[in-house]
Amino acid sequence: MLIKYATSEEAAIINEIMQVAFSEYKNPPSSALKETTAEVKNALERGEHSLIGFDQDIPVAMVRFKLTNKELYFYRLSVLPTYQRKGLAKQLLKELESYARNHGVTQLVCKVRMTASKNILLYQSIGYEMFEKVTVRKANGVEISVVHMKKQIQLGKVRG
Repeated sequence: MLIKYATSEEAAIINEIMQVAFSEYKNPPSSALKETTAEVKNALERGEHSLIGFDQDIPVAMVRFKLTNKELYFYRLSVLPTYQRKGLAKQLLKELESYARNHGVTQLVCKVRMTASKNILLYQSIGYEMFEKVTVRKANGVEISVVHMKKQIQLGKVRG
């Protein structure tokens, strides 16, 4: 998979991958399903970052992220269903680790629905740990249990 850093001009691609990948989270619906291309573009123009993964010239995966001086927070990690379980998410996460190292950041953080056990297992398989469990109340009153996960990485030479 070829991974490229996205620009705001690729917001439609990012949003399309996210909409398809997040369509499985309907009960209760993920807020990702309500995001528009304009909102994604606006976020990218205001400092959010994104990676897009390509199979040949077909966009098949993406992740969005923000960087602070302390951590890299990523969200909306999305892989098209026909490409899932092929290691693409791990490739995106490895690229995020490299990006964090290059910016002097040693911690990556994400939030995951407690009901998304396959996602939790994916993150745990590459060194992420749960550090906080919270209940998020949506505007419609629905409550969702969420776990915060993190991974510490070393600065310096990347080991292959």
